[in-house]
Amino acid sequence: MGVEHALRPRREESENPMTWSGELLHIHVAPAASMEMEELAEGTLVAGRGIEGDRYLLGTGSYSAKPDIREVTLIEVEVLEALAMGEPKVPGTKATLEPIDHRRNLTTRGVPLNHLVGRRFKVGEVVLKGGRMNFPCKYLEELLGIEGLYEGLLNRSGLNCSIEVGGTIRPGDPIVPLD
Repeated sequence: MGVEHALRPRREESENPMTWSGELLHIHVAPAASMEMEELAEGTLVAGRGIEGDRYLLGTGSYSAKPDIREVTLIEVEVLEALAMGEPKVPGTKATLEPIDHRRNLTTRGVPLNHLVGRRFKVGEVVLKGGRMNFPCKYLEELLGIEGLYEGLLNRSGLNCSIEVGGTIRPGDPIVPLD
């Protein structure tokens, strides 16, 4: 019973894959397309619109033509850490990408963003709903001068979300699933 029992997942984990909790690490906005991102000590998220001071709320950003909810964007710090180690091995690009460089609004830790498409979750007092996974863009690779960055971010370039319940968020706020 010892080893076999230890290898089986706990009952609640096997029945509900949404038993994680994470943390908000950074908040960034840019007032217009191509402008440098600014780090905020706190951000005010407006339901149905975006983060105060950000290009998505102000309508001054550049976006793909695909219909999309993009009131706030998130990325996992674990992706940045993997890029620094050259993961994935193909293309094997080692890139130091600081949270202010990736052009997403919120940097998280311990949050499985791929699992949040179509799901609701809380960041502090704010309620977000996952839209589609974000696609990397060649612009970021050109802007930072890191060849292979586009391929390194495929399938892990973040999550686009709508804001269902607005409020103020701060680094350190917990992130938890609702659905």
